[in-house]
Amino acid sequence: MEKRVPFTGEEKESLHVALDRHRDAVLWKLEGLDDEQLRRPMTPSGTNLLGLVKHLGGAELGWFRETFGRETGPMPFDLDADEMSDMRVEPHESTADILEFYARARAGADETIRELALDDLGTSWSGNTVSLRWVLIHMTTEVARHAGHVDILRELIDGGTGDHNRS
Repeated sequence: MEKRVPFTGEEKESLHVALDRHRDAVLWKLEGLDDEQLRRPMTPSGTNLLGLVKHLGGAELGWFRETFGRETGPMPFDLDADEMSDMRVEPHESTADILEFYARARAGADETIRELALDDLGTSWSGNTVSLRWVLIHMTTEVARHAGHVDILRELIDGGTGDHNRS
């Protein structure tokens, strides 16, 4: 069932639900596809559905965990060695591996969101001081942007359209 941002909710709850709606849409778009379809490069740069999910997992851990000095756990890529490694699914990585990584990233991000106040500050990878509020807005935008990419890739794979599961 589609989550709705509360029309009169508290700011933190509203921001968190907005983020969750897009996270859920990304995962819904993967349903019913086989491993080949999830890994199929759909653009000249090699973008594929699982690669986008892997990238989003890394972004959630980076922004919600590293920014606020919290442990991320192991990352399945090394951006220092290859700046595109978070977008690429390696042959040894299973679909389950990527989905488990994204679930772990979401859980870690959700923990940070629950425990911090919107005005709590952290330091981003670029050295900027940012608030949890800013990170929530940034990550909602990031996930929504990539959910749009996922929409297009899914339609190219099997014609599936729609932005949220309506059932």
